[in-house]
Amino acid sequence: MAVFKYKAINKISGMYEDTVEANDRFAVYQLAKDKGDTVVHVKELKSKTLHFFSRTTGFFGKIKAHDKVIFARNLGAMIQAGLPVTRALSVMERQVKNKKLKRVLLNIKDDISKGRSLSDSLRSMPGTFSSLFISMVKAGEESGKLSDALKVIGLQMEKSYVLARKIKGALLYPAVIVVIMIIIGVLMLVYMVPTLTATFEGLGVELPASTRAIIAVSDFLRTQYVLTIVTVSGLIAATFLFSRSRRGKRVLSLMLIHLPIIGYMVKEINAARTARTLSSLLSSGVDIVVAIEVTGDVVQNVFFKEVLNKAQHNVEKGDLISSVFIENSHLYPIFLGEMVSVGEETGQLSAMLAEVANFYEDEVDQKTKNISTIIEPILMVLMGIVVGFFAISMLAPTYSLVEAI
Repeated sequence: MAVFKYKAINKISGMYEDTVEANDRFAVYQLAKDKGDTVVHVKELKSKTLHFFSRTTGFFGKIKAHDKVIFARNLGAMIQAGLPVTRALSVMERQVKNKKLKRVLLNIKDDISKGRSLSDSLRSMPGTFSSLFISMVKAGEESGKLSDALKVIGLQMEKSYVLARKIKGALLYPAVIVVIMIIIGVLMLVYMVPTLTATFEGLGVELPASTRAIIAVSDFLRTQYVLTIVTVSGLIAATFLFSRSRRGKRVLSLMLIHLPIIGYMVKEINAARTARTLSSLLSSGVDIVVAIEVTGDVVQNVFFKEVLNKAQHNVEKGDLISSVFIENSHLYPIFLGEMVSVGEETGQLSAMLAEVANFYEDEVDQKTKNISTIIEPILMVLMGIVVGFFAISMLAPTYSLVEAI
């Protein structure tokens, strides 16, 4: 079988384009005729083997989060407007510019044309769509409210995307400053210090300990640059591998929780993410046990995952979810547990979680702005200390020479 792209005329909607898998061109004409349409043009795209290859090789890398938000929102809007899913996917395929997303849309449309559900098609693409996305789509299909579920997915993903972007934006400035400081420091040690060292040796003055330390580092960087590069690369690789291990994740998660200022922000970020994800899943009709399990996959911090795993087991036994959050107030803020308790008592758990998510998202937004304001003077002071230490270390021998004269 091969994949064909064709243009056809529908008596009601007019000219349209679609892609199908068929044995030959005649089969394409017959398929269109069975639907009451008239084919204008047919073009063979690729064989089934190539189609399978593109499906399996098209998923290296990831589609941007923003593209997934647009996909969920547009698909939900078109389904609500009355378009069949395959037709909506065809429209989106023509609109998107991302080649990877085009391949994904083509594969989803082919799956649905063969009778598979949208959620099953998404599940067959590991690493492309999250368990949260797939669970909400499945719940929408089962409840007959797929368009509403897709809109909720779009909103939830957009909230998470905006929150992550704000955090990254707040940390970008200090990261750039630190990198620039390191680069300037290395350049001074490699090019500037040797010149001053030669001058000091010509003067024959006794060098202070700080000056000798800087000269020793400079000599090492110049004479052992290969070893330096290998060592730094090895440390970076070791750190990366350690952070990916189970023990490393626990250590890093524990460090983040106990960092000054940052620690409480981490708790608020995880509270916002937990509340937003649970609210979105429950409002879409997902069973609460499944919703907690999916939320555990969304949360990144190991210790918050463990709390959600415990909550899942408690709910399976018939206990309230709020009791777990209240017991773990050292991780989740007390406000979250109390609001969840109220939601369980009133039957408005999804709405209460949405309110909690909005509250903590606003809190994190404000704190990221404050961090940017606080970090700037701290960095200036740090730069002043480093520059002052370097200047004093390099000028001290000169003052010693003047005093000797």
